[in-house]
Amino acid sequence: MQALIIENKWLILFILEFLAWEMTFFMLYTRYKIQSTFWFKIALILFTLTGVIPQLLLGIVNFIKFKKIDLFTLVIILLIIYSCTIGKKHLQKLDSWAKQKFAGNKKISN
Repeated sequence: MQALIIENKWLILFILEFLAWEMTFFMLYTRYKIQSTFWFKIALILFTLTGVIPQLLLGIVNFIKFKKIDLFTLVIILLIIYSCTIGKKHLQKLDSWAKQKFAGNKKISN
């Protein structure tokens, strides 16, 4: 199983990153368009399960296999650093856009 993961690590990373962005948009949709706390929490859980945790585990598996920081591990480290720094600002801008796009003049309840 580990060999299959290592062989397809870039594809898996791409799919996980795609799913994480889909869950990000779903979170914004649930927050502003359908205004559902329940679905927002579900989206947040799905984001964690499709983005954060598996990408981190993928980086760890890769590091354990090769015992060094290669390009793949570096990319995952950079994704984590991005999400903890500049990515927060980008997410705030995306959140503002979604608020205007989905909410319009409606009152937003959190």
